[in-house]
Amino acid sequence: MASHTVAGPETASAATVVADAGVVADAAAVARLRAERRRALRKTVLRSLGNAGITIVVLLLLWQAVVSLTGISPYIAKGPLDVWEFLFTSPNAEANRAQLFPLVGQTLVDSSLGFVVGMIVAIVLAVAFSLSKPVEAGVMPLVLLLRTIPLVSIAPVIILMTGRGTTASVAVIGTIVVLFPALANVLFGLSRASRQSLDVVHVFGGGRLTALRKVNLPGALPSIFAAARVSVPGAVTGALLAEWLSTGAGIGGSILKFNAQAQFAQLWSSIALITLITLLLYNLVQIVENIVLTRMGMTPGAR
Repeated sequence: MASHTVAGPETASAATVVADAGVVADAAAVARLRAERRRALRKTVLRSLGNAGITIVVLLLLWQAVVSLTGISPYIAKGPLDVWEFLFTSPNAEANRAQLFPLVGQTLVDSSLGFVVGMIVAIVLAVAFSLSKPVEAGVMPLVLLLRTIPLVSIAPVIILMTGRGTTASVAVIGTIVVLFPALANVLFGLSRASRQSLDVVHVFGGGRLTALRKVNLPGALPSIFAAARVSVPGAVTGALLAEWLSTGAGIGGSILKFNAQAQFAQLWSSIALITLITLLLYNLVQIVENIVLTRMGMTPGAR
């Protein structure tokens, strides 16, 4: 005869207590994990801000040392204090800012265009190369050719094809500057995917596209952010070059005018502004990288 055990109120109460304890333990573990991620995020953001501050201080000291120790005429060479006075404390500071800030804004717009287009093209090409070796064999030599030939020598051809002063000329020149280092970083990130993770995707019937979407691209995020950081100064350089050779606008188009008209305060101030903004943008990308990677459970400092 089979015996049946009937769960009494005490047994049910004990099971409830155990379940509640498990829920509390899980909630505590989740809260502890979130707290650890917040601490890691604060630490990495503060480190990025500290590195940015150190870089700016070192740059200002080197700038002042060059101006003070090389014996260049103060009429030509302007130091950090001269630029500060020109932009903020001189009687004409407001007019000086009104002259330079729109130029800086235009250069930032041109830099953003080259950065966005260059990063998109780099990611698309990297994905295409990962999916098809024939595509890589056919396109990579063209990318290397663009990297090898000095941009100044092919810029007239680009401007002839896209039109002088057009947005297309700015986008193409900026993209060429950004493309190769970004492509190299993204390709490196896509190639570092875990073999075990790829095998798991294939075992469950996933194809190459699924593996790329589920494994390769998430694993390549640190390299994609590294490509973005490297591309920020490259995009600014491309924008300055495009403005100098094509549009005549922005800081790139005005530097030669300032030099020709002996407006050395404007010249040094514009260079200082665009350099400072480039450093800030570089560190902004790094902060965004730290936030994203920390939320995904990756280690931003492992570079």
